Amino acid sequence: MRVLVINGSPRKKGNVATMLHAVSDNINAADVHWIDVNDLSIRPCMGCMKCRDTGTCVLPEDDGHRMAKVIKDCDALVIGTPVYWGNMSGQMKLMFDRIVPSMMGESKLGIPIALHKGKKAVIVTACTTIWPFSWIARQTSNANHAMKEILGYSGFKIVGKLVLPGTKKRSGVPQRIVNKAKRLALKLY
Repeated sequence: MRVLVINGSPRKKGNVATMLHAVSDNINAADVHWIDVNDLSIRPCMGCMKCRDTGTCVLPEDDGHRMAKVIKDCDALVIGTPVYWGNMSGQMKLMFDRIVPSMMGESKLGIPIALHKGKKAVIVTACTTIWPFSWIARQTSNANHAMKEILGYSGFKIVGKLVLPGTKKRSGVPQRIVNKAKRLALKLY
């Protein structure tokens, strides 16, 4: 089983990365591939929509093309982002915008076709807003919803999520979240 772990945070040792590691370190897979989106060089989508017809982005080759291939080849996905303004990080959004043709196709009638049916995914988010205000203001739920929409349209089955509010006042990830991460790793099989 090939598991792809995508860290949408610019912090390689931050809370999102710690939670992603808590999941990925408990996966008994032959191949776990880790990508820090912040290290990638991805041009922004131009909105030309040519990828809908050709199945590939027309921009010059960059890490967006490589991400499309890596996601296409994975069997399961563990993806995480910090919450910025109630949504995923800009780095993560930029990546998703560019890999549309590897996530979903389109019929001749314009009906979306999921390209990842049967694959499983775990979503990880962290935000500085403390609970219950993070819940009331829908901070993490908006980011989770956006990623669930993208992954859902692509055919991924979300088997669970890890949410960590109040990161500004925390020094690390609580053990209960680490324990949940271990349980979610088992659901990827």
